[in-house]
Amino acid sequence: MRTHYFFVFIAFIGFSIIEAQNLSNLDSINKYYRLLKDTDRSYKERLNYTKNAIFYSEELGIDSIKLRVDRQISLIYFHNEMYNEYVTQNRRNLKLAEKLTDTSAITTASSNLGSYYHFIEQNDSSYYFYSKALEFYGPKTISEQKVEALLNLADIQQVEKSYLGAEEDAVKAIQILNNLPKTEDRLHQYWSLYNLLAIISNANQDRDKTFEYYDKSIDYSNEMKDGFGYRITSINNKANAYEKFGDYSKALELFIELKELRPKYDIDEPDLYPIVLINIGKTKFESGVYKFTEVENYFKEGRNRSLELEDEYVQVAASLGLSKLYLRHDKKELARKFGNETLKISNKIFNNEYKMEALLVLSDLYEGEKGKNFLRSHIKLSDSLDMKESLERNKFARVKFDTDQIEAENEKISRDNFYLLLLSAGLLLTGILVYVVISQRAKNKELKLVQAQQEANEEIYNLMLNQQDNVEEARTQEKIRVSKELHDGVLGRLFGARLSLDSLNFSEGKEAMMNRANYIGQLKTIEDDIRKISHEMNTDFVSGSGFMDIVSELIDNQTKAYGFTYDFNYTDDFSWEFVPNKTKINIYRIIQESMQNTYKHAEAKHVKIDILRQKDEIKIYIVDDGKGFDTTKSKKGIGLKNMTSRVSDIGGKISFSSELGNGTTVKVKIPYSI
Repeated sequence: MRTHYFFVFIAFIGFSIIEAQNLSNLDSINKYYRLLKDTDRSYKERLNYTKNAIFYSEELGIDSIKLRVDRQISLIYFHNEMYNEYVTQNRRNLKLAEKLTDTSAITTASSNLGSYYHFIEQNDSSYYFYSKALEFYGPKTISEQKVEALLNLADIQQVEKSYLGAEEDAVKAIQILNNLPKTEDRLHQYWSLYNLLAIISNANQDRDKTFEYYDKSIDYSNEMKDGFGYRITSINNKANAYEKFGDYSKALELFIELKELRPKYDIDEPDLYPIVLINIGKTKFESGVYKFTEVENYFKEGRNRSLELEDEYVQVAASLGLSKLYLRHDKKELARKFGNETLKISNKIFNNEYKMEALLVLSDLYEGEKGKNFLRSHIKLSDSLDMKESLERNKFARVKFDTDQIEAENEKISRDNFYLLLLSAGLLLTGILVYVVISQRAKNKELKLVQAQQEANEEIYNLMLNQQDNVEEARTQEKIRVSKELHDGVLGRLFGARLSLDSLNFSEGKEAMMNRANYIGQLKTIEDDIRKISHEMNTDFVSGSGFMDIVSELIDNQTKAYGFTYDFNYTDDFSWEFVPNKTKINIYRIIQESMQNTYKHAEAKHVKIDILRQKDEIKIYIVDDGKGFDTTKSKKGIGLKNMTSRVSDIGGKISFSSELGNGTTVKVKIPYSI
């Protein structure tokens, strides 16, 4: 009973510690989440808190809290213009939101990704993510976010000339907006949608709808507080539509209105004025009723302004207009000059529409094969663009089809899931039981191996301790021997020589000199004896003893047992007493395992073992002259795996090199420091 209460108490303590840690992490997350959302701080300051917020949310491991933090972090990345991190974070958010089936987070992350790819003009990716966001809006959902997704999908399809799908999504967006109160942002959405519908109607040659939609976009721009820029854009687009439908007088009327409005927009929209000039020149030219110098001046002034603004998109339009004008008036040199300029700039800015027109103009300006080549290039480009448009339309239609299919399949899957759940539960329980049994057996086997390894390591360690005791005993005996040698030998002789020299202090003559010389000779002999003892003391009388003795004994015993010869070399610049016992035990085992592998598999006659020191590394080379093996085909046996594991355990590296018939070399590198 006491044991039972003890374990309950321990479990309670463990649970309490975990709960306390979780509460601490939660407090930290709340702290950094508030800092991330603190609008009194700049986005630059708030960026400093992202790492800590990520760390504590990971530590807590609650996905819903992690998603909340990660969504705020993606916003911080966006406002700090860290777009790579922004995209990566939103992809993670989308994955986690799908795991949690958090529809709000899914639509937000998908819309963020769609918006980013739309901005960098990767229309495929943008369309995919916006479509994914729409999957999680119900058919009757009324929200501004859904309008934005539909608007962007319509815009992408219009750019890719998939007009049917673009019109359908734009109309859906307007129907939703009609059920929402008007705000400045929603007025902007209305303007964008009607301007987009007008462009689509213009492309479909629907004159009435084109001007109806442009008039509505102008009406909404007039309702906006800062709608002037949107208004002049709609007027310019409407004028272009009149010019396209051949109503040149109405087009000129609107373009001249824009020209007179220049003081209001020239500061904020400086590139609009040269566009207006070029459009006036183009409209007059297309009408066929114009003065040459007047149209030429419009194109030239527009081109000069575009050069000042370094706006190549406007410059290419002016150059094309001049080329067509000069061609009509048989000024071929000037026509070629501006035709080639149009072709060069359109290639640079990847504008295929201007490129096609430039190629067609140049085909009329050059005779023979050169003119034909321009015409062929025009036809080839036209065909490739038609094919690309067809593929894009099919691709977007396919995405919509797949989306509808997914919705239908989801319903079927939800029905099937119930039946699968019961079967899965039974299989899961069976699998858990099988896993527990197998896992327990594996753990028992692993435990036995660990115990055997521990016993072997203890045996090696005891051998080292015994060897160390032997070394210490030898050192003690040597100290006693040296002490006796000094006391009984050297000191006694020194004492005798000193007394004899004292007795000669009062003697003179030749005999006294001879005696002194004799005693001086004895002192020199004693000096040599002391030097000899000093030299013996300075020499490592147990050189090669200790760990290297153990290794030498291992190599000698195993080679005798296995029946092959050996060379064992090692340097004496190691301080093995400072090397951890764990490292020495593993070195011993690596050599032992390698020699055992040589005996079992190599059929070798000789093995060479070197233990060297190179800077801060212990290097071991074990080379045999056996039959070798193909390292590209052979799988590592348990012996090689054990050696690799041991080397890794002490922070080292091991490599095996071998060829059939040329023996095997094992190279080991182990960190060494004292």
